[in-house]
Amino acid sequence: MSSKHAVLKDVFGFDDFRPGQERIVDILLADRNVLAVMPTGAGKSLCYQVPALVKGGLAVVVSPLVALMQDQVAALKLAGVAAETINSSAGREENVAIWRRVASGQVRILYLAPERLMTGRMIAALQKTGVSLIAIDEAHCISQWGASFRPEYDMLQELRTAFPGVPIGAVTATADEATRRDIVEKLFAGDAEQYVAGFDRPNISLTVEPKANTKKQLLAFLEGRPSQSGIVYALSRKSSEELAAFLSDNGYRAVPYHAGLSPEQRSDAQNLFMTETGVIVCATIAFGMGIDKPDVRFVFHADLPGSLDAYYQEIGRAGRDGMPADAHMVFGLQDISMRRRFIDGENGDEERRRREHKRLDSLVAYCEAPECRRQSLLSYFGETTGPCGNCDVCINPAETVDGGEDARKILLAAQMTGERFGATHLVDLLLGKANPKAQSLGHDRLPVFAAGRNQPRNVWQSLVRQLVGGGYLVIDVAGYGGISISPKGHDLLERKCEFRYRPDMIRPAGRKARSGAAIELDADVPQALLERLKARRTVLARERSVPAYVIFSDKTLIDMAKRQPANHADFAELHGVGASKLEKFADTFLEEVRLHRESA
Repeated sequence: MSSKHAVLKDVFGFDDFRPGQERIVDILLADRNVLAVMPTGAGKSLCYQVPALVKGGLAVVVSPLVALMQDQVAALKLAGVAAETINSSAGREENVAIWRRVASGQVRILYLAPERLMTGRMIAALQKTGVSLIAIDEAHCISQWGASFRPEYDMLQELRTAFPGVPIGAVTATADEATRRDIVEKLFAGDAEQYVAGFDRPNISLTVEPKANTKKQLLAFLEGRPSQSGIVYALSRKSSEELAAFLSDNGYRAVPYHAGLSPEQRSDAQNLFMTETGVIVCATIAFGMGIDKPDVRFVFHADLPGSLDAYYQEIGRAGRDGMPADAHMVFGLQDISMRRRFIDGENGDEERRRREHKRLDSLVAYCEAPECRRQSLLSYFGETTGPCGNCDVCINPAETVDGGEDARKILLAAQMTGERFGATHLVDLLLGKANPKAQSLGHDRLPVFAAGRNQPRNVWQSLVRQLVGGGYLVIDVAGYGGISISPKGHDLLERKCEFRYRPDMIRPAGRKARSGAAIELDADVPQALLERLKARRTVLARERSVPAYVIFSDKTLIDMAKRQPANHADFAELHGVGASKLEKFADTFLEEVRLHRESA
């Protein structure tokens, strides 16, 4: 058995690498740099943990969040790996004691935040100690074009000169082509191999519906999910708190999470979510990075995310165990306008703002997709696929109808008013509703005034959204919300192309969402034993103050319930059982299996 496979089996309890993992391991073991882009749940951490243990010496892992570092260190320690983290949540004495173990060669993997690593003192100390490998988690944070850019990550480009000859592995789940180019240039000066796995997460069902009454739509979605863990994303702190209170009032176990809460409140909410089942976190984007809970069954977006990159990253927190999960979003035109204002209010140059507006356009197009939603999402990341059969459009194929004549009325209204007014103004004109401003400008005398009385307001609003999503209209990037006509829109005005729209996007929202797919187990997996094993896992996790999956994944427990090991030799053959976990947990779980057999 090769050294890498020996580590994989003895430490982590796996017989084989997942697709893509071994190639990345081999690149790092050959002392070459690599950028690995793999979907959430594909096992990115193992790609640098295995070569770190094979190479020996000290490996340094850069991670953006204390919670993420603590969870990974806890999991490694349970697997028998000498791993530590030095971070701001620990006292000075504890951090000094950990550093002494690092300096004396007792630590194999050290987790650090970028701002702690990139100090002259830490760099000098690590140079004296010797570093065999550097791994950078959530590597998209280094890119100005990434969905979660962090200025502290920018300093990491100095690592290649501070540690010449030391291989650097950068991993992320979210990086389009522009972001990947930026990462490779900054971190590696262009000298790195790239591994880009498929972005598809086929177990996640994708649904988007027009926003009507968010709370009612959320309740409809949650019907039939009384014990599922999930995340509800909202745009503001206030919204996250209101949604958590609303769900609590309706019998759900829900907690808010946002940057305005105290560290203790955030920690309590995260610990509850990670260790208990049936908890719903109503959160801003402050919650999520580093959350590695495998049994999140749904992600519900109550507001439009910032981009398709952010959306992909956020829905990726669902279904990490490979079982069916749901991503459900409600959105409206107001969401788009608010996101535009956020982009224009950000610090950054004009090029960054232009790119972010373009990314938002892609998100709107995804939301209004007339064909397979997964095809639309994957095409953004440069992948092609057939219809998925697991999105709302595939399950209930969207009817498209010719909307050319009505679309041209909207385009003419924009053109005749100077292409500087927003959707509300244009729809009012088409409906024949003139406010004082419109009257003073003479808009009530235009040929398009009242030309749209044949359709109600919600139809015109949806048509505007779909014209924006289809690239016929452009919302003013200066942030004033004015709508202008794109070259594609001019072609439509001149009847050089057609416009087909989705009438289903116009229907009143709030329809009952289909129930989430139930997790199916093999017939030979005793449900009673599985629940017993999960209960024991929860107790062990609480005793150690770690997430339940750190003890054993659901996949391991299902394997355990199915095979019902009778001794240590049988237990060692289970998926995800390495030598350390065999020693720590075999007797406890074997006892549960024995008691189940006796009671059967």
